[in-house]
Amino acid sequence: MKRHTKVVIGTALTASLLTGGTALAEGKGWWPGPKEVRVMLPEGQSNPAIATGVATGGEVAIYQSSGLGPTALNPSAPAGSPESYTDPALTQGATGVTVTEAQALVVLRNIKTNLEATGLTLADVITMKCYLMKPPGAETADYAGWNRAYRQYFANIDLTSKEVVPVPMGTSAPKAPLVANKARPARATMEVASLAVKGWMVEVEVTAAYKAR
Repeated sequence: MKRHTKVVIGTALTASLLTGGTALAEGKGWWPGPKEVRVMLPEGQSNPAIATGVATGGEVAIYQSSGLGPTALNPSAPAGSPESYTDPALTQGATGVTVTEAQALVVLRNIKTNLEATGLTLADVITMKCYLMKPPGAETADYAGWNRAYRQYFANIDLTSKEVVPVPMGTSAPKAPLVANKARPARATMEVASLAVKGWMVEVEVTAAYKAR
């Protein structure tokens, strides 16, 4: 799928990959075993949103999804509008949910369904790419809304305490996430000028690793 992208690069993450990440790799023998998946996390963080990198052994079976978007599940919105690609049932009772956030909740649920059809779960996701369009009238894509939706499905179990971390939806008070999941994929998010389906604001593709046999 052809996209004209406006890429926003996280300089802090880049620095981590080029400095701290390299040091960790050299200091701890980063090379993975043939059936191993190794995740590099920001040093000293017990609940980071994303991994700084993931290494897979040569015998790890990998699944790559296509780019998946939201499903039109809001019959009260005009057909083809961004609002039509949301599911009111997912945001019921929440306030201040943005259209990007609402679409992302549907997209990530679609990712979950896609993975389950192949014998995988969200916990098996190791990399993710997200493409966002900016909402009408906005200067940039809604990264904050996307990140809130992401935490509903990923990176919401503290890796030290093992406790589920409450997360916010819109401007509502944090509460238990939609899916408890400790996985932290290596992730990239970028703003694009257009997506293939009119009304889409979010498209996501993932790579997931099958567990060793």
